[in-house]
Amino acid sequence: MAQPGILSVKQVIGVRSSVTNGLAFQDEQTVVYIAGGNIVLYGIDQKSQRVIPCSINAQALTTMTVSPNRRVIAIAEKINDHPSVTIYDLQTGKRRKTLQPETMKSSDIVSLLFSSDSKYLLTQGGAPDHSLIYWSWEKGKVMASIDIKSTTTSQVPTAVNQVSFNPQDNTQICAIGNGIFKMFRYNESILKPSQNLKQEQYNFTCHCWVSDERLLAGTDQGKLFLIQNGEILHEIKLDAKFESRSVTSQHSGDDRIGIGETNVNINLEDNYANKSEVTCIVPFSRGILVAAGVNKVYMFDRIDDNREYYRRNREIVLPNDSEKINNQQVVSMCLSPSEETLIVATDHQQIYQVSFSGIDITKDIAMFTFLADGNHCAQVTGCDTCIRKQLIATCGIDKTVRIWNYETGALELYKEFQEEAYAVSLHPSGLFILVGFADKLKLFAILIDDFRLFKDIPIRGCREALFSNGGHLFAAVHGNVIQIYSTITADHVTSLKGHNGKVRQLVWSPDDARLFSCGMDGAVYEWEVTTSKRLHEAVLKACGYTGLGISADAKTVFAVGTDRKIKEIYETQQIVRELPITPDDVQPTSIAISHTGKSLLVGTSKGTVRSYAFPLSKPDDFTEYVGHVGMINRLRITYLDEYAITVGDDGTVIIWTLQEVGIAKKEKDIIYAEEILITKSDLEEKNALIRELKQRVSELREENDYQLKVKDMTYKQRIEDLGDKLTQEMENLKMKHTVVTAEKEKEASKHAEQLHDLLEKQTKELQDLESSNNQKLMLEYEKYQDLQSKTQKTQEDYERQLTELENKKEEDVARQRLKYTTELEKIKNQLFVEHEKGKQQSRDYEETKRQIEEDADEEILKLMQTNEQALSQCKEENVNLRNKSTTYQRKVKDLEESIRKKEVDLGNSKSEEVKLQNNIRGLKKDIEGLKKEIQERDETIQDKEKRIYELKRKNQELEKFKFVLDYRIKELKKQIEPREIEIKDKKEQITNMEAELERLSKSNDEEKLKNEELRSKLNASSLALQQEKQMKRDSELALKRIKTDIHNCSALITEPKLLTQRVAEIYAQYVREDATEEANIDQDITKEYARQRDHLERTVRSLKAKVDKDSERHKTENIRIMQENVTLIKEINDLRRELKAARVKLQELQTAMGISRKTAARTTEDIVQALNTHQNAHIVKERQGELENLIQNQRQEIQRLHEQIAIMESGNRRSGSATGNRSRPTSGQLPPITSTLTAH
Repeated sequence: MAQPGILSVKQVIGVRSSVTNGLAFQDEQTVVYIAGGNIVLYGIDQKSQRVIPCSINAQALTTMTVSPNRRVIAIAEKINDHPSVTIYDLQTGKRRKTLQPETMKSSDIVSLLFSSDSKYLLTQGGAPDHSLIYWSWEKGKVMASIDIKSTTTSQVPTAVNQVSFNPQDNTQICAIGNGIFKMFRYNESILKPSQNLKQEQYNFTCHCWVSDERLLAGTDQGKLFLIQNGEILHEIKLDAKFESRSVTSQHSGDDRIGIGETNVNINLEDNYANKSEVTCIVPFSRGILVAAGVNKVYMFDRIDDNREYYRRNREIVLPNDSEKINNQQVVSMCLSPSEETLIVATDHQQIYQVSFSGIDITKDIAMFTFLADGNHCAQVTGCDTCIRKQLIATCGIDKTVRIWNYETGALELYKEFQEEAYAVSLHPSGLFILVGFADKLKLFAILIDDFRLFKDIPIRGCREALFSNGGHLFAAVHGNVIQIYSTITADHVTSLKGHNGKVRQLVWSPDDARLFSCGMDGAVYEWEVTTSKRLHEAVLKACGYTGLGISADAKTVFAVGTDRKIKEIYETQQIVRELPITPDDVQPTSIAISHTGKSLLVGTSKGTVRSYAFPLSKPDDFTEYVGHVGMINRLRITYLDEYAITVGDDGTVIIWTLQEVGIAKKEKDIIYAEEILITKSDLEEKNALIRELKQRVSELREENDYQLKVKDMTYKQRIEDLGDKLTQEMENLKMKHTVVTAEKEKEASKHAEQLHDLLEKQTKELQDLESSNNQKLMLEYEKYQDLQSKTQKTQEDYERQLTELENKKEEDVARQRLKYTTELEKIKNQLFVEHEKGKQQSRDYEETKRQIEEDADEEILKLMQTNEQALSQCKEENVNLRNKSTTYQRKVKDLEESIRKKEVDLGNSKSEEVKLQNNIRGLKKDIEGLKKEIQERDETIQDKEKRIYELKRKNQELEKFKFVLDYRIKELKKQIEPREIEIKDKKEQITNMEAELERLSKSNDEEKLKNEELRSKLNASSLALQQEKQMKRDSELALKRIKTDIHNCSALITEPKLLTQRVAEIYAQYVREDATEEANIDQDITKEYARQRDHLERTVRSLKAKVDKDSERHKTENIRIMQENVTLIKEINDLRRELKAARVKLQELQTAMGISRKTAARTTEDIVQALNTHQNAHIVKERQGELENLIQNQRQEIQRLHEQIAIMESGNRRSGSATGNRSRPTSGQLPPITSTLTAH
């Protein structure tokens, strides 16, 4: 069985700007927006798209929002005139949740917003109730809702425009609109009004939060209000003049889309005179961005001034690229997460961007550029493809014709005209194009960057034109007449007349010998072009055809029209099949068949594309895909059946990938052409420009060479001057270094003595602390051993008493078990008798059931045999005598009716069987009820006897328990009091030890840092001194060589020429080269000094960080110990409260035992209460054991901490001594100070 072709969206060209808040960033390089009926994720760098289709039944998309964590997107849709919110996962593209606000009376949702933690969602409905709903969207639960009403008395109808969460508080909500500014607070599933603006006469259009208390709201009059706690703090008027010095544009060098007359000059005075409604406000770290009026976005910086708050910094202006879209209004705006890129969408369905890193900060006005390429800003009326190139041509009522590349999705060329374009057709070679206008049809040649008019054809209002497959002819519709023209000469060849209504579509046969047409008159014609004759026709006046397609062999025609059916017409004569379109509200508008004849696509009035299984079989055998929002006007399939193209009323162009099931991917049997047309004059101008630019490059190269030579000479002279200056500075630095070295040696010896004394003092104090702590721990351990022995003895006594009680209990249970066992045997005998009776009844029932089933089976067999004979006779008579078929059909019906009657009788038998089974189940339930009743009575008797026995036994033992409780209470008092005192002392001792330990640690760390710093300075000074000595030795050696050479020159004093030559050689050897080398050496020395200083400073910083980290760790450990002590104190307090409760129970027990004349019931209650007192005493005992174990654990933990402190202190002493030994200078000198050298 054939399967429908598979479609997937490759690219959507356009944007749906009517969706409020319709732009958002998923990440730094991905923008999310709505185009047609799809969610588009556009990659800015790669210029790629990922498409998520919305609900297929959506009538309209009203608003959207992306969660702050950028994982999901919520889309507000209208489905069957009811509002709905669908939430999609941006990573997987799958639907996460669908929210149905059932209480909302409006059919539209005007505003959506996620909370800052992405857990909650606000939905704001439109008129009449303006219902605000607070959702927990992951659970699909309505947390609260409220209807918003205006408090003003204005006659203008109220409307809520936007709602928002406080970014710092999910329970605070703001709603604005026409005469509405209200704040709500969510509390206990209710939205309560909290703060309202005292002046609500404004029409607030948008707002944003700038802090947790303040927000900015814009009006339709171009005003911004800074509001806090229902009070207006400041007002900003956007219609004030803004003095601009210059304009900066970010237009790229590739200006493909500037073919038509483009004017980027900005007339500021005209723009200020236009309407200045505030449409969007976006906050950022330094201020706010405000879209207001036409063509403008204002940037305001936040300032710390209570009178002004915000100051206008810059304007970002939309380009005036054409007369059609020169007055655009920004309707959506979003800022990238790094605040680097601003994206805006306009009411003309265009998307622009600006990068703040590319703005010239010296200029006050910046310019937007297109995000991708320009889109159609209105309804697209025509679409066509060609064979030799990967091009699509589209036209629309925005007066533009655009040519796209369907492989890359890029805009190759566009041209704007003075009137609307109705139809477009591309020549198979891709070098010519037909465009139909209101006054005439025009044939253009497609040049490299423009359309060049080739011929005007006098056809008014041409809405359908089509080149033949070979390209030598083209057909154009003039009302109800089809005119054929030659492409080469543009002469009229013939006219095809026959339609009585407007012709809607034309299709050429593969060999161009025939032409197929359909019209609103209900006619489908097949024409022979050479003779102008009508070969075949199929007329159905009740249907007006809107779309036409032919099979690969051109023998079968498929047409769709106003009767909502797909008609298959064989050889344009007979309608062989009609396939209805479901549901009733869907109207087919266009149809296309692949060149392989295996895929049939239909565009509908609601913007979807249906792929039908081909050949046609069932009405529901199709797959529907979401594409546009609105009617699809044109549907085309490319020559190699790789792509399908749709255009619609929503102004979008969608490129679909087509995959035909069961057909291997066809290799390209044609090579796409890359040739273009260019006029001779244009080519000559470009060649002349190239020659001129080459000559200019040569002149610039010569000029640059000359400038380089001049600079080289200048720099050489500067190097010589700097060498002399550097030599003088080095001498001064050497003198300073000598002085600093002497001072450093004195400081080093002084600090070494102080460090030694400090280390000895710290060692002695640590030893004293360690010995005192060990003594205290030993005393605590002895006390713990005594307490442990006492506790074990008490536990043994209680275990002995419990053993005795368990033995008595087992004896009583044995006696009661024997008594009730005999009674249970009697009851079992009675149940056995009843069970036998039930089995007998069941056997009788089964026998009755078997007999009934046998009778029913015999009757069914007889009826089946009778019916089979009758049916065979009917078939024979039907074959032989067709005229008498009606009579035999009646007989068959009578026989079927008798069969149904027998089946009814059989059903009655089965119902009787069901009744008998119900009776059996009822009897079984009665038996079970009797068993339960007997068991309950036995349990009641057993409980009463057991209770009487226990009360008697416990009454005898109450005196024993009283004595034990008194003794135990006294013991507990004696044990708890000394432990409380002991815990208090330990707590104070730990606090003192912690303070002392922290003080010693800080002192030790400070001394370490000072010591390390002095050692590092000493090492640096030593290294610098050695380098200076080496330089001095090198200078003395060079000086000796110079003296020797000068002395040798004295022998040439009688020969001036040789003397002059020798002196020049000496100068070249020692002055020029050595000066340069010395400058380089001095520069290297300075760099080495700076590098050493940086290394030492980084070392000091890392050591300080390590010390801080260790200090913080010790502090955390001490806090943990204190918290454990607090927990111990809390448990002791709980024990006290339990002891107090035990005393109260004891008093109640004494009262119960002292009263003997009370009623039996009251006496029983007192005895039970006394027994509970005994149980509570046992709980006290268990609690005491737990507390003792806890105290033991705390003591062990304290001991472990003391040992750890001792180990750390000894480790610090060892590390300090090792560090001192390691860093003590061996030469007796401190390191050099390099800061003075580096500064000079």
